[in-house]
Amino acid sequence: MIHDMGGKYHHGDLRAELVRVSLDLIAEQGLGAFSVAEVARRAKVSPGAPYRHFPDKESLLAAIAAKVACQLADRVHDAIEAESEPVAALAAAAGAYTKYLIERRAGMNIIYSDGLQGPEHAALHEQTRRLTDQFVMLCLTIADRPEDGLELMEQLFTQAHGYGTFYLDGVFTKQGYSTEVVVRKSVEAARAAIEGRTKM
Repeated sequence: MIHDMGGKYHHGDLRAELVRVSLDLIAEQGLGAFSVAEVARRAKVSPGAPYRHFPDKESLLAAIAAKVACQLADRVHDAIEAESEPVAALAAAAGAYTKYLIERRAGMNIIYSDGLQGPEHAALHEQTRRLTDQFVMLCLTIADRPEDGLELMEQLFTQAHGYGTFYLDGVFTKQGYSTEVVVRKSVEAARAAIEGRTKM
């Protein structure tokens, strides 16, 4: 609960609330609609309140990106754990990425936003590594050469993001595809890409 205390605002964990509200805003309207002012309005705090926790817009965006990477890593982990063999696990991980992107309008487009690559964003880089390591370890298990494994990971992220983006942009909805259909297609495309690079 937020209280106005003589011009000061009290919130149980305003930092976490600002990140949560930001994610909801992006999910509803996309990254282009993100602004600190709108986040403050939705969080019911003064326009200056977010800057007590984040010195600038970039630092708030980095916290959002770290949360996205963390949530994605958790989804991918669960998808992998539900499968018993590497090809199925990696394909399921790609599908988990597509589903999350559709739900949150957030993925690599936010994680790798301009200005977030510096050493000051250590939390983001830690979560990004946790996400990509899950993919790369399976890709290296499946592919014949390390360079093939890295290319496979790049291909899977590109495909998974593309399926989600086509849905969000209305390309697939015009064809009557539900979220479930798009995720299934993403998984099938991932499996085809994986099997094309599977060790003989």
